[in-house]
Amino acid sequence: MDTRPFQDDLDRNYCWGCGAVNERGLHIKSTWDGNEAVCIWQPAAEHMAGPRAVLNGGIIATVIDCHSICTAVAAAYRAEGRPIGSQPLIWYVTGSLQVRYRKPAPLDRPLQVRARIAEVKDQKTIVATTVAADGEECATGEVVAIRVPPDWFERYDRAS
Repeated sequence: MDTRPFQDDLDRNYCWGCGAVNERGLHIKSTWDGNEAVCIWQPAAEHMAGPRAVLNGGIIATVIDCHSICTAVAAAYRAEGRPIGSQPLIWYVTGSLQVRYRKPAPLDRPLQVRARIAEVKDQKTIVATTVAADGEECATGEVVAIRVPPDWFERYDRAS
């Protein structure tokens, strides 16, 4: 298993879910485990849903989205034989996100998020992701990740 998180090499990523430089973010960390990307993430008490022992569904969706997009980015760099973050920049945005909630995700233990590339076609990468606690599937997701031009990040990287 490659232990260097993808997010650590994505400079200036301010995303709330996966941005290493966002002080208030979730700070998910994704690494390769063969052809799958894995993220072990511990929810905090403030990530609760209505019942205080259950993870909020929007947080689950964010974790699926961010882990999937980072997986698409890392896979593209891997396919090009380049280190993550090297120039020209590879970046993806979410074209669609589909989440299926299977059972409540607990707050008191780490979640294992696994993603695999299901399909790559032109600028579109489909990523299939699962979220589990103690080996039990809590949610599944599918993200359509769209590769954007290298200058996309610069066009939108400005504070309001």
